[in-house]
Amino acid sequence: MKWILLVFGSVCLLDVVEDSFVHGKRNARTVTFSRTGRGQSRRRRDTWTTEKERFTECNTPLSVKDRELLRSHTHETGFHGDDGSSFTLTWAGNGTGIIFVLSTISVPSDSFYEGGSSRLYRSEDYGKSFHDISHAINNTFLNSYFGISAGHGNPQPVILTANLPFTKDPGGKIFTSMDAGLTFRSVQLQFHPAQAIQFSLLDPKYLVVISIDDGLWLSEDFGNNWSKVHEGVHTFTWGSENTLFFSSSPNGTVEAARRGELILRRTCDFGKTFDTIAENIFSFGHIGSFLFTSVMEKLGSPRVIYVSKDQGDHFKRAQLPSATTEQFYSVLDADEDMIFMHVDNPGEDTYYGTVYASDEQGILYSKSLERHLFGGEGKSDFTNITSLRGVYLTNILEEGGCIRSVISFNRGGRWRYLKKPENVDCPDMSKKCNLHIHGEHSHFSGVTPMTPSSEPTAIGLVIGHGSVGDSISAARPDVYVSRDGGYTWWGTLRGPHHYSILDSGGLIVAVEARRDRGISSIKFSTDEGQCWKTFNFTDHPFFLAGLASEPSSSTMNISIFGYRLDDNHKPMWVAVTIDFEHLLTRECNDQDYVTWLAHSNYSSNPKTDGCLLGYKETFRRLKTLSACRNGRGYVVSRQQSPCICTSEDFMCDYGFYWHENSSACLPQPDFLNQTQDFCLNVDLQTTGYRRIPGDKCKGSFSPPRNEEAHQKLCGNVTSSDSHTEIPPAILALIVVCSLGIICLVIIAAYMITSRRINCGQRSPEYNFSVLQIQEDDLSVNNESTPNGKLNGFQVQEDSDDVSLIKQ
Repeated sequence: MKWILLVFGSVCLLDVVEDSFVHGKRNARTVTFSRTGRGQSRRRRDTWTTEKERFTECNTPLSVKDRELLRSHTHETGFHGDDGSSFTLTWAGNGTGIIFVLSTISVPSDSFYEGGSSRLYRSEDYGKSFHDISHAINNTFLNSYFGISAGHGNPQPVILTANLPFTKDPGGKIFTSMDAGLTFRSVQLQFHPAQAIQFSLLDPKYLVVISIDDGLWLSEDFGNNWSKVHEGVHTFTWGSENTLFFSSSPNGTVEAARRGELILRRTCDFGKTFDTIAENIFSFGHIGSFLFTSVMEKLGSPRVIYVSKDQGDHFKRAQLPSATTEQFYSVLDADEDMIFMHVDNPGEDTYYGTVYASDEQGILYSKSLERHLFGGEGKSDFTNITSLRGVYLTNILEEGGCIRSVISFNRGGRWRYLKKPENVDCPDMSKKCNLHIHGEHSHFSGVTPMTPSSEPTAIGLVIGHGSVGDSISAARPDVYVSRDGGYTWWGTLRGPHHYSILDSGGLIVAVEARRDRGISSIKFSTDEGQCWKTFNFTDHPFFLAGLASEPSSSTMNISIFGYRLDDNHKPMWVAVTIDFEHLLTRECNDQDYVTWLAHSNYSSNPKTDGCLLGYKETFRRLKTLSACRNGRGYVVSRQQSPCICTSEDFMCDYGFYWHENSSACLPQPDFLNQTQDFCLNVDLQTTGYRRIPGDKCKGSFSPPRNEEAHQKLCGNVTSSDSHTEIPPAILALIVVCSLGIICLVIIAAYMITSRRINCGQRSPEYNFSVLQIQEDDLSVNNESTPNGKLNGFQVQEDSDDVSLIKQ
């Protein structure tokens, strides 16, 4: 366990950081608002020069016609004054317009209300109107953390989980709906759910959940009937197809989870049969095609990572630095080809570590970024810019204590500082001048209301809070926008805002974040943040809680949630939904789009201009001045063409790193001491470089060969402590004779057993040893949403609770 006190400008964070196999954003389908807030930070201003503030020249007032048009499509809903202190919004699918709002009042357990009360609202017009449907579930008190779970498919499946803390029933109660909440069916359970019910990734009628007594329960008919398939289950997650992974304790004690004595099991037939695929694990995670386990191989040893890419059939040890009790691991991002792994720096409270990038198997890792900032409840600023391929943004902690932003355009192969926006001058005292973007640390500490935002269909568009100078500042930040995936930036709004990307980037909306007074206006831009217009959406200002829009970026409806005092001076929740579709009525045509080459700097060699990860991508994107509607049917149009291989298609191989003062990959200092066990089992030959996973370049180009690379890595490693040198000629003769004897044995074995054996192929199986550790809290901890989905990946929330395993 690691306690962190991170001084971030004028903000301090005090939190626990542990292993985290998944780092990501909040679940876009579920949003929770509350009436609590953090204080404003001190204010410091970047210099926005008047002669360069071109965006103010086009901020003309909204015409009377447009204002009246928007007013006629603005819908305000005031909820009951006695509604709860928190609202949870859940969308039922994309493009359905169906939203559920759960309002919850939680009170002390010994009160008359037995835990609290809740109201359930439903909208089927994108939040323009809400209807109280609490009567449809007999006004049952729903769980405030995981009361609503929405699945996929058509019709839309929805499950409500009741909170029944004082009932005499042996189990809880759920309400199921296969028509997106028009009707509900009550189901009495034999158990009490301990978390959100999770849908199968392939078929929503298959459900799984853990009970409060650590039983694993499965349903094959959308919750009508349940069967307990295992006991003593710690965590679980869906794998590919209908594979289910779960960890369980062999002796039913909580300490087993802390000692790394869990077993990892797998079922492919919904609990009818089980396979034990790993023993004595500490924790596990599943991301993309990778299955992870964290283990301690012997008493008092640091933790190490094992990875499987065949759903647990075989595991191999990841070649990463081990993590002691004062360190942690975190998977920052992963897909089918590659993993970004953060390894905390050794020592107490360092607040930074090293980002490693894996090979395609997730086994060999090389340094991608040093002094990567990480702390505070698994909060990392590592951000995947989804609007442009291969782009990642994060922050580093420099030796002097300054926090600076860096960006990579080739999947972590190279990192660079962000360019200063054209319309912003540097502070007078800045020795260095770059743009620095606030991430999860700033959001968690209350410096910014939102993290950077991008959408896959809004090509090149990035919007986020930042500051200009020699390092990031905790002063009141401004909003910046990039149209080319982070290469160039533009100062667009002063002060912190809530913002949202709509209509696949054709529309951006923003509302000023104020805690000292109510808000009544929204800003919107149809030219990717260059110009803004303001619309007053209410005559009765209210305190802003946040914005809510459909999970996809194709919608043109935005809901503004907040609260004001009612006639009895009690806080009352308010929702205002604005439909911009009636303002931008013209559908975009061919003349509204332009051809754009991504990753182009327009000055390099035309043959390689725009080449990234082996190919060019040319997009058909909306012109800046085209005020039209992409629409729900908009599909990103792109053309790809291959590129010849260059040095940009390669990254440093395992055991090498890109030194800032060098133009080549250099061997890592003391690397041999960290990899002896690996070298004893693998003949690792390398030039010091490897192609970036997923790179599709063509040609026979190879980086300059480092002739000493293999010698540096494994050339001096032997399995004996003897240092006697053998002459090369004798050594060669021994090798030849040994190979001859081995081949004779193999041939004989083949003739006797009639089994085919592949010479030189090592067994991929790994035997896990018994693991023991000290009494420290070292479990995997994920920042997760209640329903267990995070940033598109299926995750599990590991904790220290361990229970009895059924024999």
